[in-house]
Amino acid sequence: MTLPYRSSNPSLNVDCAGKVWTLTLNRPDKRNALSADLVEALIAAVQAAEQAQADLLILRGEGRNFSAGFDFSDYEQHSEGDLVLRFIRIETLLQMLAQTSCATLALAHGQNFGAGVDLIAVCRQRVASADARFRMPGLQFGLALGTGRLSALIGGQQAHQLLAGSLVFDTAKAEQLGFIESVQEPEQWSAVIEQAAQTASLLDSTSRTYLHQLTSCPEQADRDIAALVRSASAPGIKERIAAFRQAAKS
Repeated sequence: MTLPYRSSNPSLNVDCAGKVWTLTLNRPDKRNALSADLVEALIAAVQAAEQAQADLLILRGEGRNFSAGFDFSDYEQHSEGDLVLRFIRIETLLQMLAQTSCATLALAHGQNFGAGVDLIAVCRQRVASADARFRMPGLQFGLALGTGRLSALIGGQQAHQLLAGSLVFDTAKAEQLGFIESVQEPEQWSAVIEQAAQTASLLDSTSRTYLHQLTSCPEQADRDIAALVRSASAPGIKERIAAFRQAAKS
């Protein structure tokens, strides 16, 4: 008998209800910011869901929001090489989610930034509560993470406007752009999950794999990782992050 999967990292809760797996980011005191440990726990959980041939993979966040994105709390103590690797591992996670045979559902709420917004964008179904807000400021410190994926989702011109101005957009704008599919409050999410699970169960994992491969751009993954590596590895990433964070305080 296969035992239920358990994350060894307390920053990620994994609930396996049959073929529906729920991954809950569990760092509410850090607004679910993506530490290196949390990213690795997410990668391991996605791999386990794949191996278990889960039908549906749900991403959600504990506390006030889904995710505040990259965890900058200790970046000064990391080498530039360490920081580059952390960004690469986030892109690795995003590509795993983009390519998984599982159906994916993001349930978002609260203030969400950067790589946290990328985690929402990569899911094939995206639902948010009315209080949700989104912002992707990575290009302000020279990081091209999620840019191509956002463009593919909402269109190049719309993505350009959002990213060039590092704009905050609310659920009304997100729904208009197609970034989210619907606005549903958390008390309605159980019905959303039930419907998503029913839809996911209509196809087996092999059929879902064919569907995802034939409705996506195979060159996107290589472009995304190349842009991320070039941008993150350009000399001075720590100084760029420091200047960005200082400007955000002023």
